Amino acid sequence: MRKALRRIRRRFGIAAPRLAVNPHVPWYWRALRIVAVLSVSGVLALWMYDAGRRFAGFDASEVQDELAMLRKRVAEFEADVPRLRAVADSSDARLKIEQAAERDLARQVKQLEADNARLKEDIAYFENLSARDQADERVRIARFKVEPGALPGEYHFRVLVMQGGSRPRGFDGRLQFIVNLQRDGKDAILVIPDELPDPGAAYQIRFTRFYRAEGVFRADPAAKVRSVQVRLLEKGTEQPRATESFTLS
Repeated sequence: MRKALRRIRRRFGIAAPRLAVNPHVPWYWRALRIVAVLSVSGVLALWMYDAGRRFAGFDASEVQDELAMLRKRVAEFEADVPRLRAVADSSDARLKIEQAAERDLARQVKQLEADNARLKEDIAYFENLSARDQADERVRIARFKVEPGALPGEYHFRVLVMQGGSRPRGFDGRLQFIVNLQRDGKDAILVIPDELPDPGAAYQIRFTRFYRAEGVFRADPAAKVRSVQVRLLEKGTEQPRATESFTLS
């Protein structure tokens, strides 16, 4: 009995547990409240993210402006590429022209130096020409030289012929070259020019005191030229008036 009374007092007395009365809230109001809380949380999160980027030195608007400026500069560079390419092509063309002109000038200088050297040789020869040599009325070959050319089988020759005497008569004739060469281990002779009745203008000479002839003749590139003899033939005769030889090797 006492236990029953104690149990009733504990339930309905001062020590009894408090009764909480919760009012009934419709479900759509609860859903609206959840959506509002989530929206506020999202806006706050975005604001905190943007504030953090600004604090770290990163600004999306500045990056967009910088990107737009870079794109503009790239567009300007691309638009300027054809002009720069045209300038480069023009500069390259001018450079090639200048290089070609420089090479041509170098060849001219080399040729002038060679001509100057030959003129000095002629001057030295005539300065050393004695009175006895001047009195000699014979037609003779004063100097003869042969040099290999730039191309295989090409040879340059220089001949100085002269006639002394107080009243030398004019000489009309031609030059003929006898080329001694070796080909396939065998000796051979090449006559230039081989058409004696019509030797060509390059080998015909006409002079009174002296005459200098220069030219090029060609031999077999596979052959080795040993020596060359030049003959001075007067017009109407086959007997040489003068001869001179030059050894190459």
